[in-house]
Amino acid sequence: MRLRSPCLALLLLLATAAAWAASPVTSVPTLDMGRYAGQWHEIAHLPVSFQKKCVGDITATYSLRGDGRISVHNVCRIDDGTRIAADGVARPVEGHPGQLQVRFVPDWLAWAPLVWADYWVIALDPDYQWALVGDPDRKYLWILSRSPSMDRALFAQIKARAEAVGYDLAPLRVMAPLD
Repeated sequence: MRLRSPCLALLLLLATAAAWAASPVTSVPTLDMGRYAGQWHEIAHLPVSFQKKCVGDITATYSLRGDGRISVHNVCRIDDGTRIAADGVARPVEGHPGQLQVRFVPDWLAWAPLVWADYWVIALDPDYQWALVGDPDRKYLWILSRSPSMDRALFAQIKARAEAVGYDLAPLRVMAPLD
């Protein structure tokens, strides 16, 4: 279809943008943190500055704490074969079971609102074997699995879920084997 009018093209572009903005990212309605806790393997992610050195073997381990928060321990392998780690804390968002906020700064900075980042479980396997995690602004996205690899067909299905809520997956980095 060829648009002859620049005004019509602009209107079509604005309508498309409005439709995209009208379908917000939502989190899962229920999340059992006891089942979610444990180790997850990162299968893929959208590029983010804090993971730029990671080349593989990326894991995230979540542990329940007595104060209602969750300890976060992230590990990855870098180019020279060594592993680097980052420890953080997550807190649930009241009234939104599938939403957490996470920070990786020291406790004494926890009062500052800008140190907390959104961590939303967007889709979750009923048996807690895979998870799709992102944020409402579509800047962050991770595909996680309980095992270090993922079936290629399942991976395609999870990617389709992310695209359906407006994520641009062109820059997606696959970090683990697909079977």
